[in-house]
Amino acid sequence: MKKYYRNLIAAAGLLMVTLGACKKDLALAPVSNLSDENFWKTADQYDAFLSGMHSKFRGHNSSFMFLGELRSDIYGNDPGTTGSFTGEASQGLERMWLHDLNLDIPGVSNFGGFYTNINQLNLFINKLNTGSVVTETNKKYYLGIAYGMRAQYYYQLYRSWGKTVIQTEFVDAGSLDLFNLAKAASPETEVMKLIKEDITRSEDNFGTDYTIKRNKGYWSKAATLMLKADVYLWTAHRAGGAADALIAKTALTDIQSKVAGLGLLTTSANPLNKPYAEVFSGTNKGNKEIILASRNALNEAEMTFIPAAFTPQGGLIANFYDSLANRKFTVTAENYGGLLRAPVKIATYRKFNEKDTRRDVSIQAAYTLPAAGTYKIAGCFLRKYQGQQDAGNRKYTDDFPIYRYADLLLLLAEAKEVLGESPASEINEIRARAYGANYSAAVQGFPNMPGDADVKQAILKERFFEFIGEGKRWYDLRRMGDSFVFANTALSSAQAYKLLWPVDRASLTNNRALTQTEGYPQF
Repeated sequence: MKKYYRNLIAAAGLLMVTLGACKKDLALAPVSNLSDENFWKTADQYDAFLSGMHSKFRGHNSSFMFLGELRSDIYGNDPGTTGSFTGEASQGLERMWLHDLNLDIPGVSNFGGFYTNINQLNLFINKLNTGSVVTETNKKYYLGIAYGMRAQYYYQLYRSWGKTVIQTEFVDAGSLDLFNLAKAASPETEVMKLIKEDITRSEDNFGTDYTIKRNKGYWSKAATLMLKADVYLWTAHRAGGAADALIAKTALTDIQSKVAGLGLLTTSANPLNKPYAEVFSGTNKGNKEIILASRNALNEAEMTFIPAAFTPQGGLIANFYDSLANRKFTVTAENYGGLLRAPVKIATYRKFNEKDTRRDVSIQAAYTLPAAGTYKIAGCFLRKYQGQQDAGNRKYTDDFPIYRYADLLLLLAEAKEVLGESPASEINEIRARAYGANYSAAVQGFPNMPGDADVKQAILKERFFEFIGEGKRWYDLRRMGDSFVFANTALSSAQAYKLLWPVDRASLTNNRALTQTEGYPQF
């Protein structure tokens, strides 16, 4: 187990900087000597392990983003091009939005790396249930976190690969990549059963404790209830119907009534900023809209997947113009330092109403300026996470939101739609914030905008505008049902097996009990 402890304790030490921990010296044994014999002896060691699990969870944000968004209708090379408008090649990422994946180009390998932290959660659950070091109150709260987080991982696996290897006991194997575990995947029904059971275990252990700790950087009962709503809406759109939609609605209204201080950000301390932009501001972390976010900080951790795929190189973007600011981009001012492998489609940008403040917070449009002096749009890229400047370099230190209040409102709207109730209140609260001073209930209010007659599509469209860059769009379409995927993406019903992801060659090689996702060429 030494390798696990080394990794988690190192991660815990890093995470405490971001989460504002003020603990005394943990007085741990030397890292090289960590083992079952000298760990799990103090409450501080449990706290450190818990911090490490959240650090590993943060490390999986890139997989959450890729699995939840890259196969949707947000990104892509515009017609007539094979690379981004800046000339950077997509280097295989296009296989995701073109739905051209296979075991050698799987998009996401090794099941997102999720089993490494599932294994740690299994260990933590075991130690909490068999030990007597932490107080009963802390034990219950920690179990609430562990079961909720494990359910979240399995829900990611379920939505992406369907059949999934279920492992609920700790495996001391050096690293759990399924490489040393010859175990077949369980049917989807069994995976969903585990997810719902873990959600119930999480709720039961949290009990009446709705506190959200570490400035909303730790899993909480509110996070479990958000997950519960998502899961039960998934089944409501299938066999669960109104009964499951009611469970989802109850979970969401429970958060509203029991967690004080939550709400949409509708004002900004900086008059030049839009309230929507304040949600993601690095100077406004843990704001009232956040329910759970993976925390980042300068010299501690960054969203490295953003410059790795979603923002351009400074020298290339400097060839284009920002029409809204009426200026040319510069290397020093923009300083993105990225690689634009996943450009936002111009069509995505044009779906927004120009009065919708979410557009220019979420997406940066770039233009050419021909001799005639009229700006012409060349392409777009993700702008939501601006990070901060440090010694001439842009650092992507914004937090990555997992759940926020806008998500609660739109999931509640979705539950109401299934139940035959009006979602107008929730949709209009979102739209009023999005349009600000330009909002008119008669024009932008539901059901007065074009497309509002189809309530499901109206909710999906609102989620599209609200959550670009937050790893939700593909999952939103999948949750509503297969027909919504086919209607909104390049995937057709003739390729329905591609709703799920292929298993990569390495996983199939190392776990011979696994089989390839049905429909893809077999290993």
